Amino acid sequence: MIVLASQSASRRALLTAAQVPFEALSPGVDEDAAKEALRADGLDARALADALAELKALRVSRRVPGALVLGCDQTLSLDDGAMIDKAVDRADAEQILKLLSGRVHHLHSAALIVLNGEPIWRHVERVRMTVRPLSEPFIQSYLDADWEECRWCVGCYRIEGPGAQLFAKVEGSQFAIQGLPLLPLLDFLRVRGVLAA
Repeated sequence: MIVLASQSASRRALLTAAQVPFEALSPGVDEDAAKEALRADGLDARALADALAELKALRVSRRVPGALVLGCDQTLSLDDGAMIDKAVDRADAEQILKLLSGRVHHLHSAALIVLNGEPIWRHVERVRMTVRPLSEPFIQSYLDADWEECRWCVGCYRIEGPGAQLFAKVEGSQFAIQGLPLLPLLDFLRVRGVLAA
C-alpha cells in the first residue's frame, strides 16, 4: 500500500488501472504560493515539478509515519524555457491554446516517494508535445465541450479525452502526460515488494 499525496482524478485512475494498492490524501499545499517562491529561486520547469512533488509528499509523510508517500507534479515549458500554468479562467485558456498552437512544448512529470520524511526515490519524465495549428472555431468548440474537465490541467488538455485532437505528434509516455511516470514507479514498487515481481 502506498499513500498518494494528491486528489488528482487522473493519477488515481492510473494507479487503480495498474492495480496499485493506494490511499489518497490531500497534501494541503498552496501550490500557487509554493510555485511563486520556487520560481523566485530560479528553478526551471523540470526542477520545479520535482520540488513541488517533494513538497506534497513531505507534507503528507508527516501525517502517516512508516508509509510510502507518493508526491507528483507536472509543469509545462515552451522551447524558450517559458513556463505555462493552469488557466485561471476560460479567457486565459483561450490565450494558452493560441500560444501553444503550431508549437512544441514539453511536459515534465515528476514523481517522488518519501518514507518517514526522507525522499527515497524520484523520477522526472519529459514528454515532447507538438500542437497542430488550431483555428479559433476549433478552440471555441473544444472549450465548449471540455472546459469543466480540462480547466484543471496544465496546458488546458486531457490527452485521454478530447485534448488528443490538439496534437500532431507526441514523443513520450502517455502516462506521463496524464501526470504520472507510471512505468518507473511500478518498477520501484516491485523492487520494494509492494507489487509482485
